[in-house]
Amino acid sequence: MTGTGAPVAIISGAASGIGRATAARLAARGDRVVIGYFPGDPHDPRGTLELVEAAGGEAMLVELDVRSTASVGSFVARALEEYGRVDHVVANAGILRRVPFAEMSDEQWDDVLQVDLHGVMRLARAAVPHLPRGGSVVAISSIAGGVYGWQEHAHYATAKAGVVGLVRSIAVEHGPRGVRANAVIPGLIETPQSLDAVNSLGPEGLEAAGAGIPWGRVGRPEEVASVIEFLASDAAAYVTGQAITVDGGLTVAMRD
Repeated sequence: MTGTGAPVAIISGAASGIGRATAARLAARGDRVVIGYFPGDPHDPRGTLELVEAAGGEAMLVELDVRSTASVGSFVARALEEYGRVDHVVANAGILRRVPFAEMSDEQWDDVLQVDLHGVMRLARAAVPHLPRGGSVVAISSIAGGVYGWQEHAHYATAKAGVVGLVRSIAVEHGPRGVRANAVIPGLIETPQSLDAVNSLGPEGLEAAGAGIPWGRVGRPEEVASVIEFLASDAAAYVTGQAITVDGGLTVAMRD
């Protein structure tokens, strides 16, 4: 379905971090943005809406639980009802839980996979049939899984590795109709997720890790959002099935 007006980008997990920065960036270039947010997220999605409006953009807030096929279907339907089209999909919603592998229950494994991998699949599956020629899917992976393993995060790394395989398959299947699919692999980025000292590095750990990155610091959400914007643009018209790492050189640096 292709409606009139400016392009429409739908973003999951857009209440904070990379999702919020991406919404602001795409709005600034003229896209209308559908801000998907999970009601249980402690971050206020109205902050994202304010950034979009400050950039002169147009957006709407829509509740989204990527664990639910019905919720994802309603999310895409709202975008189509309101704007008449969907051009770009940014599958960003994710959760992080620290659990030693030998102690991990089936429920803990499934909890992360349902959001971080199956949620990406559900959003892409619901939206791809509506994408026009030139439309795109950008899914957020991670260096944990996309490049490295990560102790006490086997479920997260597995999901993020799966995201890369998923976008490659979408790229092959839907390339003939002009739809592209790519993944972004963020490195250490200062987001609410990475600042969580219980499940991730926390502020002190993140600062210490930044010293070992060739660029000299951890990344910012806006620096990942700029790559997402590129992949969701005509400038990337011949880029599909790729996984682009945004990590300040972390994964290519030889260790002392």
